[in-house]
Amino acid sequence: MNSPLQAMRKLLKEDPRYKYEAYQFIREALQYAHEHLPELSQAVAANDSFSKPRPRHITGQQLCEACRHYAIDQFGYLARMVLESWGVRSTSDFGELVYNLIRIEQMRKSDSDRREDFDDVYSFDGAFEPDFALPKPTDTLDI
Repeated sequence: MNSPLQAMRKLLKEDPRYKYEAYQFIREALQYAHEHLPELSQAVAANDSFSKPRPRHITGQQLCEACRHYAIDQFGYLARMVLESWGVRSTSDFGELVYNLIRIEQMRKSDSDRREDFDDVYSFDGAFEPDFALPKPTDTLDI
């Protein structure tokens, strides 16, 4: 059986579209989703006060949103450029990365997950730009 490192090296040779950093980013974005999106990360069985919180499944769309937030958090205005330098140009690429990791058994999926869940979640055009709100002009000047 291959070690995780050997499996990753083989994957990078078999599918050279993405750099190693893109795969690492996906793993970190998943962790970010669990840590920063509490409504996604914790589920406690109903009527079971003794249950410990357990990680909840993150959908493809939710992971894409976590990737967007994490990229902005990590790289600011350069987020899109950094992702593109790793070969990531759309949310579909996030799906390709995830399913490559699933194939080498470095991630898992549920029965309801589909590769298509990552397609067209949002456009990279503008997705990594900050939202600016300009102040409304005042009618009079106070001097």
